[in-house]
Formats: sequence, structure tokens, C-alpha cells
Amino acid sequence: MRSMTYAGIGSRNTPEPVLALMQRCATRLEVLGYTLRSGGANGADSSFEAGCTRKEIYLPWPGFNGRQSEFQAVCDKALTLAATIHPRWDRLGRAARNLMGRNCYQVLGRDLSNPVDFVLCWTPDGVEDEQSRTQATGGTGQAIALASRHGIPVFNLARGDALVRLRDFLEIEMAPQ
Repeated sequence: MRSMTYAGIGSRNTPEPVLALMQRCATRLEVLGYTLRSGGANGADSSFEAGCTRKEIYLPWPGFNGRQSEFQAVCDKALTLAATIHPRWDRLGRAARNLMGRNCYQVLGRDLSNPVDFVLCWTPDGVEDEQSRTQATGGTGQAIALASRHGIPVFNLARGDALVRLRDFLEIEMAPQ
């Protein structure tokens, strides 16, 4: 059963042409019936958010990036889950831990048990699975790793074929069952 949600995420340093593409994708996905899940950060998150009205924005704390949302707290369960994924959890401070916990909601929803149908993102290294994650993947790697562990497809716009693969995925997903 589809959730009709997707995580629209990525680097704060996403190139301008990709940011514009993300906004157009969010608009098109909303027309198809999808709800965005994102994290309120500058760059990719904000571009996805600008392209749609149906969204769940998960903040790591109230007032993050000058923003408010009905989803602005990270519970212990999300932090525990994030700790199992992050390669250097013990080196993170409280704010960074909350950011990583927030990423769990983007992929699994407010109750951490309602996964998105797919992740659409941009990272400088084009990573789409946990095994390929590098330091260059940045914080988005946390969500990619979680998606990978749940068998959720990731479409990284740093890869030239990402939109074609996403289109094919959506055609299969939208077909009558």
C-alpha cells in the first residue's frame, strides 16, 4: 500500500539549477497526489517546500531556521533510531543529534512507522544507498541510509538518469492494481 508521501531532501549547497528542478518536481508530485516530507533546511529542503502546499515539515527544534511547524520536536525513539545509523554518533552534539533524529521522521513519518514511497534528493556524490555513503554525502546520508534499510528507493538528482528512473517508478506505482 502506497503512503503517497516522499522525502524531498538534500544538501544545503545544492546547485541553483537543481534547486529550480526540485521546486518543479514538488509541484508535479503534488498534482499526482503526493505529500512532501522535508526538514526546513536551506537549499534542497526549502526548494521542495516552495513547490507545494501539501507538506509535512519536520524541525529538529522549535524555531529552527526561523521556522515553526506542527512537527518540531524529536523524541527519544527517533534519537535511538538515528544512533543506530550514524557512523559517529558519539561525536555529535545535541543539535546535530536532533538534526539526525529529525531525518528519521522525513523517511518514516511522525510515528516512525509510515515510510515514504521514495526519496528524491541531491548530494554532491550522487549516493543512493547506505553502502555507497561517504563523508561528502553529508547529513542527507542519514536519511538515505534509513531509506536503504527499509527498501525505499532513492533517486539522487546528481545522477543523470534519476528523473527517468523516478518517472518509471511513478508509472508503475500509479498503475491500477
